[in-house]
Amino acid sequence: MTHGLLMLLKAQYPEAIIDVFASNGVAAVYRRMPEVSNIIDNPFAHGALRFKARRSCGKALAANHYDLAIVLPNSFKSALVPWFANIKNSRGFRGEKRGWILQDCRDLDEIALPTMAARFAALAFARNVKENQYTVPNPCLRIADNALAPILARLSINLENPVIALCPGAEYGPAKRWPTAHFAQLAKLQAARGYQVWIFGGKNDRAIGDEINRLSGDICRNLAGETSLDDAIDLLSCVSHVITNDSGLMHVACAVNVPVSALYGSSSPSFTPPLSPTAHILSLNLSCSPCFKRECPLGHFDCLNKLDAVTVNKTIAIPLAPPRVLPFSSQS
Repeated sequence: MTHGLLMLLKAQYPEAIIDVFASNGVAAVYRRMPEVSNIIDNPFAHGALRFKARRSCGKALAANHYDLAIVLPNSFKSALVPWFANIKNSRGFRGEKRGWILQDCRDLDEIALPTMAARFAALAFARNVKENQYTVPNPCLRIADNALAPILARLSINLENPVIALCPGAEYGPAKRWPTAHFAQLAKLQAARGYQVWIFGGKNDRAIGDEINRLSGDICRNLAGETSLDDAIDLLSCVSHVITNDSGLMHVACAVNVPVSALYGSSSPSFTPPLSPTAHILSLNLSCSPCFKRECPLGHFDCLNKLDAVTVNKTIAIPLAPPRVLPFSSQS
């Protein structure tokens, strides 16, 4: 969701060196963005102030003589590093009484900028530039040269038959996760059409993937916890369709230009939509959703329980065809 911002910055300042201060967990994504020159490890866990450590980090970065810092989180502590780095122009939205620490601290117009990607993109411009004066581009990640073959060999998988990808995880909580039984039923429907079914996710999603595989009759290949994020990006680029909760992998799948069916329950596609023209948004739009809760506050979880596999399956309207690989490379 930050890639539109980076592309808009690079379009304005083609010679700029753009460094990203980000945690190691998302570094793989930024490595695939051609606008990014360097990735600086953000060692600060969510919620940790560590004032002295942030001061030391900022002072070390001062040697880079940055002209502009764009601070995307709305917390006070996130603005400390650029402040200690003595960056004279820092931008961000107002939050946690940090107006005095950001030189360009803006009030957020949630109506004019309804999505997170649009809010990030607005910070690419001076405050007098309005959102109707530019278009936010969709993310587009590079695919590593010759990376796919060794990954397939290491995991003992192949592309002899086309692949449907399932992304059943969602770090925020159970209220964003389509039920495992529904994923399993969908896997059966697609396997009957001749598709392989691969399950993607992190180590925390391994048990969910195992449950889907068990319920489907062991027809899936559970890759959750077996791949790095780099691996997942390359593998998702060659599948035929992705069925996913509102999650980080949903945005990755959109950014490698494959068709996506995005499932929404407690969250809202109005705020974090899939950023792709080939994405299908599935939501029952119940009166109780989006609630943005980690657990269903009403105890019934109807927003995703009642979104059945047959309905989702109808969005996978592509014909049985060989897998496709994006024509991007690490040089493009």
